[in-house]
Amino acid sequence: MVQKAKILLVDDRPENLLALEAILSALDQTLVRASSGEEALKALLTDDFAVILLDVQMPGMDGFETAAHIKRRERTRDIPIIFLTAINHGPHHTFRGYAAGAVDYISKPFDPWVLRAKVSVFVELYMKNCQLREQAALLRLQLESGQGRTGAAAPQEPAGLLAELSARLAAVEEQAEALTKQLDESADAAAVATAAHLERKLTGLRRALDALEPGTGSGASPLPSPS
Repeated sequence: MVQKAKILLVDDRPENLLALEAILSALDQTLVRASSGEEALKALLTDDFAVILLDVQMPGMDGFETAAHIKRRERTRDIPIIFLTAINHGPHHTFRGYAAGAVDYISKPFDPWVLRAKVSVFVELYMKNCQLREQAALLRLQLESGQGRTGAAAPQEPAGLLAELSARLAAVEEQAEALTKQLDESADAAAVATAAHLERKLTGLRRALDALEPGTGSGASPLPSPS
C-alpha cells in the first residue's frame, strides 16, 4: 500500500481550515491542521510534509516569520510553501512572500480547483522523490548483503536484483516523465524546477545502476544521494 503524503494547513481561523480540508479532501492525502506558526513548527519537528499551506495574517508569529523558521531548518527548508492571504497589499507584499521562501502566493478568495491542482503537483513530486529514495536504499542494502555472501549462487543474485530494480526505476522514470509533460508553460516555476531536480536524481540513479551491470568493470560504485 502506498503511503499517503501529508499536507500541513496553517491558519488561526477554524473556518478557514475547514474550508481547506473540504477543497483538498479529493486528493485523498493526510491533512494536518495547525492553528498557529508555533504549532506548525512543532508538527514539522516529527513529520515529513509534501507541501505547506500557510496563512499570512496570524496573531503572534505571522506567516512570514513562520516561513523564515521553516527555511532555516535543514530538515524542512526544501518543503514547498504556498502562502494564503486575505489582504492584497500589492507587488511589494507579494515579493515579501516569495522572499520568505514561498513557491506561490494566493489571495483569498481563491479558485478551489486551482488551489487543488497546485497542491496536487507538489504531492506527486513528493511521492516520486519518496519512491526514488526507497529504490536507492533497497539497492544499497542488497548490494551490501550480496558482497558478504560466498558460494556459487552468490554471483547470480546481484544480477537478478539489478534487473528487478532497473524495472522498478523504469516505472518511476515513466511516471516522472508524464508528470513533467503535465507541467506546461503556465505551471509554477517552482514546480517545474522541482520536477527537473527529480529527473536529475533519477538520471544519476540510472547511471549508477548501469555502472553495476556485469562487464562494466565498475564494481559496487557508490550511488548518488537521492535527497
